[in-house]
Amino acid sequence: MSKIMIVDDDPNIRELISTLLKDAGFNACEAKDGRDALQQLADEKPDLAIVDLMMPNMDGYELCRKLRQYYENLPVLMLTARAELSSKVKGFEVGADDYLTKPFEGDELLMRIRALLRRFKIEASQMIQVGNVLIDRNSFLVTIADNKEDIPMKEFALLFKLAGFPGRTFSRDQLIEDVWGYDFDGNERTLDVHIGRLRDRFPVDTSGFKITTVRGLGYRLEVLI
Repeated sequence: MSKIMIVDDDPNIRELISTLLKDAGFNACEAKDGRDALQQLADEKPDLAIVDLMMPNMDGYELCRKLRQYYENLPVLMLTARAELSSKVKGFEVGADDYLTKPFEGDELLMRIRALLRRFKIEASQMIQVGNVLIDRNSFLVTIADNKEDIPMKEFALLFKLAGFPGRTFSRDQLIEDVWGYDFDGNERTLDVHIGRLRDRFPVDTSGFKITTVRGLGYRLEVLI
């Protein structure tokens, strides 16, 4: 049974979400702000965190930065009353995996939680199947229609990153840092070129997926079959 950590300074919101989660078969734990969450993480070992944006002591942005530094593989659903594009961009840049605006429907929250947990399990694996393509990080080979392909390493790393979280939008900065590293001295055009090569190498009609440009944010991979 998955455990979900609810990080919100509003006790009523925490109680509401906790009840919703428990009724849906999840375990739940609560934290009143980012600092409280970090203090509890080692003991609680949650499978996913729901993080409010505006909190005292340590807000959701700073908590996401800390989680990506120390708990890289913990899925984060950012929950906030702010719907501006700039807030969403910043949330994805600091490491949020998904974004839900208050007020929200309980069914949608549960749907997003289940989707994130599935994506995390895929990312934790060494093999990912997206559409008609099998990506094997053990051999660094890509298989499509029983044909194995050895593609350039940066293209492989970029494809594996996007395919590990189908439907998730990655910011350009995230992809550059994860694939090329923090000390990358090139420019964003390098990312665009590699995305273009992946699109050429894996046409939608044969691969069963497409890499979509999200204007103002970055890219996401969408499975079509």
